[in-house]
Amino acid sequence: MAVAAAPVWAQDAAAPVVPDVPDMMIGNLDSKVVLTEYASYTCPHCANFHTEVFKDLKRDYIDTGKIKFVYREVFFDRYGLWAAMIARCGGDLRYFGIQDLIYSTQKEWASSQDPAVIIENLRRLGRTAGLDDAAMDVCLNDAAMAQAMVAKFQKDSEADDINSTPSFVLNGVKHSNMNYADLKALLDAELAK
Repeated sequence: MAVAAAPVWAQDAAAPVVPDVPDMMIGNLDSKVVLTEYASYTCPHCANFHTEVFKDLKRDYIDTGKIKFVYREVFFDRYGLWAAMIARCGGDLRYFGIQDLIYSTQKEWASSQDPAVIIENLRRLGRTAGLDDAAMDVCLNDAAMAQAMVAKFQKDSEADDINSTPSFVLNGVKHSNMNYADLKALLDAELAK
């Protein structure tokens, strides 16, 4: 006996597809040493890490292929979420460049209490990185992606017991914010294993 296909109206009731929110990674993706940073685009300590420490980390460990670096966004507020949406709008190839712009100009773009001003400031950064307004509109208006990004942040930060930013997980061990010398010592110890 043949089974009838489900009516079209029943197929439409299927659960919505949840967008994939990949980790943003650079460096040697096959490295045995994995450094994961949890940070918020609106966190001043995170901006300081990226302007003072990250450049040395990138030069000495990421660009040389010694480690795999994973960046995980933390959202304390909508402004941080919007900044992450702009950074992700550039795709994998532009993400870390847009991130540099966001962190290096955090005091300027995040200084207003007016959401419209914040959005325009972030759009200006996106345009500087080569994004057009139409593409940014699509990214910023993607409610399903925003919900998926927040859900990923909540799941990941709970799994790694993240309660401050920036925080780091080095091969499964959580560490708080640190200077380059301390981070270098930890990385060298892991690489020597």
